[in-house]
Amino acid sequence: MTRSPSQNRYASPPCLAGEIAADYFDPGAIDPQQAIDVARWRHAERKRLRGERDSISVADRRGAGEALSSVLRVELDVRFAGASRSVLSGYWPIKGEPDLRPVLGELHALGATIVLPVVETRNAPLVFRRWTPQTKMAIGNWKIPVPPPECEQFTPDIVLAPLVGWDAAGYRLGYGGGYFDRTLAALVPRPFSIGIGFQSARLATIFPLPHDIPLDLILTENGPQPISREA
Repeated sequence: MTRSPSQNRYASPPCLAGEIAADYFDPGAIDPQQAIDVARWRHAERKRLRGERDSISVADRRGAGEALSSVLRVELDVRFAGASRSVLSGYWPIKGEPDLRPVLGELHALGATIVLPVVETRNAPLVFRRWTPQTKMAIGNWKIPVPPPECEQFTPDIVLAPLVGWDAAGYRLGYGGGYFDRTLAALVPRPFSIGIGFQSARLATIFPLPHDIPLDLILTENGPQPISREA
């Protein structure tokens, strides 16, 4: 049976793909029962953390977003000389995620190439389409705005990843589709990954599995968070 294009294409942000593909495990790399247990725990934690995030007031959410924007600017200045010559992947905020679009606009004005992630093929690495403040966004799957297909594609030097949850070892709890980890594993050289989330979303551990790739940096409204691989 021939599948229509709409059945074969998926749009950004990749994290939302977890609502469609809730499990992403290599059955040969881990005990199946452990994978099931971790998947159930993560599902419950996602639901809890998203509920808490939804309860944040508009004013508090705006304040946290502004604080995160300031923290991100400082880190980009220190680590990447402002990132004005970098290809930086942002994200289009959904479901109460911190809104960093003003910073993306500033970086674009300074000369950075800004891209947004797009899921073009299910269970495959992401592609990154160029975005500017003037881009006429298309409506992708799940009614999320995405850069249209004619936008040029780039490989990012820096990737901003929104967090549902995170832990002190640098691991990210996303929406469960595995697209972020799959993409990091495929990109050579691997981009510098920065998790963006709320301080309240910290977990003792996400119970990382073999496919989980730790982030290089985690930022919250409180500033950069210490990462210990021993945590």
